[in-house]
Amino acid sequence: MKITASAVSLNVEDVPASAAFLVGHFGFRTEMAAEGFASLTRDDVGMNVIFLRRGLATLPADQRDDHASGLILAFTVDDLEGELARLQAEGVTITMPLTSEEWGERAFQVCDPNGVIVQLVDWNAPVG
Repeated sequence: MKITASAVSLNVEDVPASAAFLVGHFGFRTEMAAEGFASLTRDDVGMNVIFLRRGLATLPADQRDDHASGLILAFTVDDLEGELARLQAEGVTITMPLTSEEWGERAFQVCDPNGVIVQLVDWNAPVG
């Protein structure tokens, strides 16, 4: 098998709101969009983020009413404090403050208008 692309698809109520959040605050761009669908990308991410409207008839019946919950869109960044300051200046609510874990992960979280969690991370793992 050769994988040529990857994506994560998330069911949300308001596709344009989630798409606008990633475009406006995280530098994504819309690659494709239609009624109830948006595929977003960044050249440096290596995957697309796809938003699908809940209830979309093209989804299997056992999935179409699910909501993108219980998962986190996590992006590793170079300047975590700078990104935190930028998002705060843009008026984005920080839903989990900057935390540091003993294994070297530092992260904070925000939520998009549909409750999708976006976490920015850096790693400063201890040596050994």
